[in-house]
Amino acid sequence: MRRHLLTSTAVMLLALTGTANADMEAAKKFLDAEIGDMSTLDRAAQEAEMQWFIDAAKPFAGMDIKVVSETITTHEYESKVLAKAFSEITGIKLTHDLIGEGDVVEKLQTQMQSGENIYDAYINDSDLIGTHWRYQQARSLTKWMANEGKDVTNPNLDLDDFIGLKFTTAPDGDLYQLPDQQFANLYWFRYDWFNDEKNKADFKAKYGYDLGVPVNWSAYEDIAEFFTGREIDGKKVYGHMDYGKKDPSLGWRFTDAWLSMAGNGDKGLPNGLPVDEWGIKVDEKSRPVGSCVARGGDTNGPASVYAIQKYLDWIKAYAPAAAQGMTFSESGPVPAQGEIAQQMFMYTAFTADMVKDGLPVVNEDGTPKWRFAPSPHGVYWKDGMKLGYQDAGSWTLLKSTPDDRAKAAWLYAQFVTSKTVDVKKSHVGLTLTRESTIQHKSFTDRAPKLGGLIEFYRSPARVQWSPTGTNVPDYPKLAQLWWQAIGDASSGAKTAQEAMDSLCAEQEQVLSRLERAGVQGDIGPKLAEEHDLEYWNKDAVAKGNLAPQLKIENEKEQPQTVNYDELVKSWEQ
Repeated sequence: MRRHLLTSTAVMLLALTGTANADMEAAKKFLDAEIGDMSTLDRAAQEAEMQWFIDAAKPFAGMDIKVVSETITTHEYESKVLAKAFSEITGIKLTHDLIGEGDVVEKLQTQMQSGENIYDAYINDSDLIGTHWRYQQARSLTKWMANEGKDVTNPNLDLDDFIGLKFTTAPDGDLYQLPDQQFANLYWFRYDWFNDEKNKADFKAKYGYDLGVPVNWSAYEDIAEFFTGREIDGKKVYGHMDYGKKDPSLGWRFTDAWLSMAGNGDKGLPNGLPVDEWGIKVDEKSRPVGSCVARGGDTNGPASVYAIQKYLDWIKAYAPAAAQGMTFSESGPVPAQGEIAQQMFMYTAFTADMVKDGLPVVNEDGTPKWRFAPSPHGVYWKDGMKLGYQDAGSWTLLKSTPDDRAKAAWLYAQFVTSKTVDVKKSHVGLTLTRESTIQHKSFTDRAPKLGGLIEFYRSPARVQWSPTGTNVPDYPKLAQLWWQAIGDASSGAKTAQEAMDSLCAEQEQVLSRLERAGVQGDIGPKLAEEHDLEYWNKDAVAKGNLAPQLKIENEKEQPQTVNYDELVKSWEQ
């Protein structure tokens, strides 16, 4: 656990002199040193926004407020730079702790269960939106901003500018979390290798179609086969990269929308309904009714089993042998070492680490040799489905936090997401949340060095990437089941079908316990009767839905690729 505590001289002075530094002089110093023109607001508007924070914070000057987030580059910047500035400008002594993602969820759970105010605000994944809505332990920000928190809600917050609000809005229409940072899982490939004339000619001769960005998994598989063992620049390279160690990070690998890419679940954006990408089905009242095919779910359906089987086949045949024993963090740096041709999905939060000077995957002029593109989809995928995962770390205020402390923390949450600071913060962490920031000229200028990240976020494709949705009624309890089940498949202890059968059964045990306990009231689980796959497929089709789909006998569909540069041009048009 790493914690960054504010111990600067400025904060120590605050303790001695109260609000002496809580004025426009401190704000101007911050704007001069840190922001400049790296903002969507001009200097006058920046100062006006800072003045609003100064005035709104006066009742809370001198309070010690603690917030927490996971440790990523964006939050390190907030903890080390923005928290200090906020304290100096407002007089609120703000400590922004950085701990592991799992530890954040653990602290959150503890506070929800005990009612003890551990932190005054949390940045936790919007994957918990179904949890927060059903347990009603988190404040509805919609109601908060209109009532108790109205006097501390920035009139310049501009909610419509946030691109991820659909991720943090519950079925009741209320906003429960405010996005602070977000990043997508995208397809990553060696643009230079894909444009090499010999590689292109050899690929066309062998497979009969052009080497390019794979549109479907069939093409991805061909490209993985083509590059694996091929010698480039004197090295044998690999056509795929992944990780397989039985570890909690293996769960993220799959809950982060792997099944949706294959075609699991139903159509619907940001998430499939009534069956989502976890395979959990809800009824018309948003009550979870099952996870297994036997109850109309899709966690162990043909699309899900296909997704797991492809994962197993590809890591064995086309990735470095060491990948099987790697965790998420261990596998992350491998593509930057220059021996991987493509990776099915890569978290764009790692972009900054992939564009550092001197890396084998970066040109001398600082431009990358690689690109991001939309992820290919599996044979069960249909138009109208989500196509990948987008993480959205979001501010959450629990009801167990006293109003005055929640108000002070809410001010900080708005400060670090404000238009004054968002462009600069986004350049540091490259985790984009505001449309105005995405369109800022500074990102137009920087785009050539970010490998397609900006082009993606400016494209219509981005809406197909989304976090876990509202069908998941208790994310902490259910998410931990995934890595153990998938780990059994990865180790060979179970087949793909056996692993998913086990997973859906375990998920339904949790749903059943929640139903019996009644803790989520009339929006909690209500398990359906059991029938076979054919029954539920027929029922779905009759209602205009898809899941669970029947098995497709030939899962090797016609491969399809697209030229990357033409794809980007089509977005611009």
